[in-house]
Amino acid sequence: MILKYCRKPAASILAGLLIFIAPAAQAGGSLAGSKGDVRYPVTIPWFTTGGCGKAYAAYIAASGHSAFAATPIVPQTEYFICGVKLNAPSQKAAEDLALKSCQASKSKYKVTVAGGCSLAASK
Repeated sequence: MILKYCRKPAASILAGLLIFIAPAAQAGGSLAGSKGDVRYPVTIPWFTTGGCGKAYAAYIAASGHSAFAATPIVPQTEYFICGVKLNAPSQKAAEDLALKSCQASKSKYKVTVAGGCSLAASK
């Protein structure tokens, strides 16, 4: 008899719990689509050539620990340089490797840019 009267309240209590449990279970999964910890906003100018726009899109789409580093993106400057590390074993490793990639690109291309490499975002 008691079971007859407890079905509806039990079902709504379970539904309420699922609302809170489902996002927590998803949080431990993939990082794909997340911008992660953003240090400064990345707005790549539309006239930009090169792979930085594609690299940033790949960073956003990456499902593992990743990082995106760049020299400051200033509209008045002609160039900016970036580096990315996708799906690293940890966030710290991704940050270190993205900075090294950016610095290596900066020394390779030898162009005048506004400032040094810094982390723009990591996850």
